[in-house]
Amino acid sequence: MSGNYETRLAELGIDLPSPSAPAANYAPFVRIGDLVYISGQISMDANGMIIGKLGDGFSLDDAYAAARLCGINLIAQVRAACDGDLDRLVRVIKLSGFVNATQDFTDHPRVINGASDLMVEVFGDQGRHARAAVGSSSLPLGVAVEVEGIFQVD
Repeated sequence: MSGNYETRLAELGIDLPSPSAPAANYAPFVRIGDLVYISGQISMDANGMIIGKLGDGFSLDDAYAAARLCGINLIAQVRAACDGDLDRLVRVIKLSGFVNATQDFTDHPRVINGASDLMVEVFGDQGRHARAAVGSSSLPLGVAVEVEGIFQVD
């Protein structure tokens, strides 16, 4: 597990958590050929879930940080899908981000940049991806952000 991407994570001061187990009847990831589809990862760290609604007292900076946590959780799932060898990642294909927001909040892309920026910081050009950033009137358990992803691995 001491490859290039693991070294980059260490340089960034990122210690990947253990991948979260599914909270319902779904798989944390599904691999088809060289593609890995990662189920939505919520804004959660070792202290628990990051709960909040954009446009209702939850700051853009806090939401960006929450999306970054979702990205860290995605990377942990990718590593699990690659049997612990993160250097098997070929490319981040697409992220889809969901923001718990009021009806008048419109800065969804700036929130999801937290996950997108992380992918480029860790994976360089292989981290550049297609993306969707969507507002939602609520998210599971009241979390601020959820991000899912599609990754190419070898």
